[in-house]
Amino acid sequence: MNKPFQFKQFTIKQDKTAMKVGTDGVLLGAWVKIETEVCSILDVGSGTGLIALMLAQRSNAEVIDAVELNADAYVQNVENFEATDWGDRLFCYHASLQEFADEIDDKYDLIISNPPFYTSTFKNLSKERAMARHTESLTYTALLFLVSKLVSKKGSCAFIIPYVEESSFIEIARENKLFINRITRVKGTESSVIKRSLLQFSFFEKPIEKDELIIEIKRHEYTPKYVELVKDFYLKM
Repeated sequence: MNKPFQFKQFTIKQDKTAMKVGTDGVLLGAWVKIETEVCSILDVGSGTGLIALMLAQRSNAEVIDAVELNADAYVQNVENFEATDWGDRLFCYHASLQEFADEIDDKYDLIISNPPFYTSTFKNLSKERAMARHTESLTYTALLFLVSKLVSKKGSCAFIIPYVEESSFIEIARENKLFINRITRVKGTESSVIKRSLLQFSFFEKPIEKDELIIEIKRHEYTPKYVELVKDFYLKM
């Protein structure tokens, strides 16, 4: 599984890190609403740079910054950024979000994160992968507090999280004056349980856009809605 992952307009090398290309990142990068006036984007916990690269493809934002704490993922991220035509717009910082927020004075029009999760412990995961998957390295409370400091007044922020944590995540966001504007709940198939929530927030309370996304009709046969969402990225869509 260490082969590079080839998308239509960029390639993700992932041989140096435990953080592999996954459906969650692709979903979030394709789903997030990018307003035309978005000039600056921040990808928190960027891993190999997948989401930042998707947003470079989708937007004209002049500044697309990424923050990645894991040393191996950071090296891979820089490599992936430099290999694209968008390298002059992309920059990765090797830091924790806490360190980054302390150092930076800028505000971002869009902040996006596929945060580490799985609050249970995985004994058979490598330490590095467990960190990538574990909220203790950056709790939702810390994440949303710092994002609320870094996002511009008219900006927005978007996340993908386990559905079971949706209501508490929205409540923590509200405590930081971030209001839910969009929710898409993701199911593998029509009959399966909801697994993920795609969430977009801003400092403005407005009617919430809600919908559902089903990925597959049956194994390897994708729903038209899913294909429409990701077809600009996946080679075989």
